[in-house]
Amino acid sequence: MEALWTGIDNIFQPGVLVAMLIGSVGGLAIGAVPGIGPAIAIAILLPATVFLDDLVSLVLLLGVYGSSMYGGAIPAILINTPGTPVNALTTYDGYAMTRRGQAARALALAYSASFFGGCFSILIALGALMAFGPYLRDLGALFGQRDIFMAAALGGVLLIAAHRRTMGIAALLFGFGFLIAMIGRQTLKQVDRYTFGIEYLYPGFNLIVVIVGTFAISQALFLLTGKDDDPPRARLSGTLLAGFVELARHRVVALISAGYGTIMGIIPGVGEFVAQFFSYSTARAISKEPARFGHGAPEGLVASETANNAVPAAAMIPLLALGVPGEALTAMMMVVFFDAGIKPGPDIFENNPDFLFSLFIALLLVNLIVVATLLTTSKYIARMIYIPNRLLGAFILMLSFVGVFSIRNSFTDCMFAAGFGYLGYILRRLDWPLVPIVLGLVLGSIMIEKLTAGAGQIKTIADLVNRPVSGTLFVAILVVIAVTLVSTLRQRRFDPT
Repeated sequence: MEALWTGIDNIFQPGVLVAMLIGSVGGLAIGAVPGIGPAIAIAILLPATVFLDDLVSLVLLLGVYGSSMYGGAIPAILINTPGTPVNALTTYDGYAMTRRGQAARALALAYSASFFGGCFSILIALGALMAFGPYLRDLGALFGQRDIFMAAALGGVLLIAAHRRTMGIAALLFGFGFLIAMIGRQTLKQVDRYTFGIEYLYPGFNLIVVIVGTFAISQALFLLTGKDDDPPRARLSGTLLAGFVELARHRVVALISAGYGTIMGIIPGVGEFVAQFFSYSTARAISKEPARFGHGAPEGLVASETANNAVPAAAMIPLLALGVPGEALTAMMMVVFFDAGIKPGPDIFENNPDFLFSLFIALLLVNLIVVATLLTTSKYIARMIYIPNRLLGAFILMLSFVGVFSIRNSFTDCMFAAGFGYLGYILRRLDWPLVPIVLGLVLGSIMIEKLTAGAGQIKTIADLVNRPVSGTLFVAILVVIAVTLVSTLRQRRFDPT
């Protein structure tokens, strides 16, 4: 309990509260603008976190992470354009309700569902932390170098399996990210890997440079080369508080969806899309009027928004417990942990338990701030969707290069960021995923580090899986691969196209 009270005291420091407010309101605005999204916003903010206190930095990023999906529902409902990719399913029923003149009702329901999903997963995570915290400290004895290596490998397999129709592409891009992670000088034996004598590459690629280039600069180029659309105007009328009353009528769907979001968030490489799919499919299966789904069913909107907002808090669990990020946003947050000298993993429960409580309490407060802001300023935030794409692209490009240059005052960093940005732009044009590159880099770095550290204990390949934890994780990898292959073959059998 002492760690809990210390965590609460840490949160109520002036600098932390200001960062929380800026992150929460800023994340709302970012989510409401189609084309940015939390990944790009966090990529732009990462260079600034180098100069901030560690808790202030993480609370700022958590504010953006936890609030952007709320904002992303606004354009999804009003103009049929998701503000963030995970709000795509919200367009199915949200925009249909807007066309029937129920825009305010749809927004109110989306806000209340998002709030419920977010708070549900945070409270589950906090409860688990308080109940099992003393036992989680003992995980350090169970997880050796080879175990964490296998956990990272499982994260990579789950990531690839999550890209159902583009698994080959996802595997290729994950491998590319892994290759980037290998570049640099191996300090233990002073062996250069793929540096080609270039001094800049000796320490390896800076993660922030790769992230800003791949996500932010590529999106800026995508917006600059696109058209400036003039979306149709939608009228907002009525009270937004009614959404909480209506949510109570769909409590079964909300509970099921929050459960899916929490479970899928904990599993590395799965995340919001799979959680939404299961939630939406289940809601339609148990509905008395399944034909309404996709045509303005409130239950569909509740399922989508509850599931995707339950993921962020749950996604912090594998990051904190194992040091394995589940998706791009938590991978970006690892940069802040590394800069602060905090190593995510089992030891964090013993060395920094108050820090853990601070993060989850911050997420809970972010949800409260966001809902309070939305209930009073929705009409003004909704206007963000009308910013011209090219103006937005130019602004993102400027911030990206300023941020990259500020890390080490290096034009070389800007050049490499531009190179990764152009690569990301090509991938966007091909409609290929960007997340596997970043997770390949992050998970690849973990795998290389742990494999190198445990090399003295590895004589044969079998030594990688001869421990209880690593063996269990290896079996899990085989099960995921088998299930994925069977599912893919079955799908192609019934859908040859």
